[in-house]
Amino acid sequence: MQNSLTKLLNIQIPIIQGGMVWCSGWKLVHAVCNEGALGVLGSGSMYPDVLEYHIQQLHHQKVYNFAVNLPLLYPQIGDHIQLIAQYKIPIVITSAGNPATYTSKLKEIGCKVFHVVANLKFAQKALDAGVDGLIVEGTEAGGHNGREEMTTLTLFPEIRKLTQKPVVAAGGIGSGKAMYALMAMGADGVQVGSRFAVSAESSAHVNYKNAVIQSQLGDTVLTLKEVTPVRLLKNDFYNQLQNAYQNKASVEEIKQLLGKGRAKKGIFEGDVQEGELEIGQVAASITKLQTVKEIITEFKEDYQAAQQQMLNLNWQ
Repeated sequence: MQNSLTKLLNIQIPIIQGGMVWCSGWKLVHAVCNEGALGVLGSGSMYPDVLEYHIQQLHHQKVYNFAVNLPLLYPQIGDHIQLIAQYKIPIVITSAGNPATYTSKLKEIGCKVFHVVANLKFAQKALDAGVDGLIVEGTEAGGHNGREEMTTLTLFPEIRKLTQKPVVAAGGIGSGKAMYALMAMGADGVQVGSRFAVSAESSAHVNYKNAVIQSQLGDTVLTLKEVTPVRLLKNDFYNQLQNAYQNKASVEEIKQLLGKGRAKKGIFEGDVQEGELEIGQVAASITKLQTVKEIITEFKEDYQAAQQQMLNLNWQ
């Protein structure tokens, strides 16, 4: 399946793996790239030396065409950009910050730059900054999210109108049928996070993966808007947050409760009660542990089934 996105990113299928903290290490990226999609290292949970290790592991496997997700608010972003330049990383996906700050620098060192946006304002800012494409993320997505809670199907069509550059849809895309629907609406590709977060190759803890697999509809919630909005699974930590809100806790008290390392505790270390279990709304449709190959094969089959179903319909 070739289009403008696959040609720009030098991939075979228009699927981008989300650069998820504590999930997106070199093993996941390697597996995704082997299936013809774009693997993305989640540098937001990596110190510079850790990021370098994961890059080196991919190069040892002769995998060079992958991306690094670069949260622009990361404290050591300068070190990360230096590594990106040193190892000639071809694609960078920026998020969580002003795209005007680093886009030109990244392009100067030879990177193609996509920026993740959750509203029209930041989409236009990213385009003005000269990005090569946009990733439009609706509120269904896991992890850090937009405050406006715009759904993918509501947000994507409006941003699609802004540009002829590649626009990738993200948030709530857990199947090939969902991918087909967004492609029919004009998406050049999709970003998939939650399905890959729970894959066999994900670096997340097995306890986290099992918690996602056991979850039901309505078990995720967007919270912590006063700090940084994040979608996560309900657990003991979430209940503590709810109690704090009911007691009219201040922003500082909320920050103190959140503390440091909550996502690492939950996702990477497997503390499913006290950790922050970031995941998208499609968690309820994930019912088993699968390899990346199985996930992408399933996407392909579901996409083709949806395509055939639409061809059999006649508007009368």
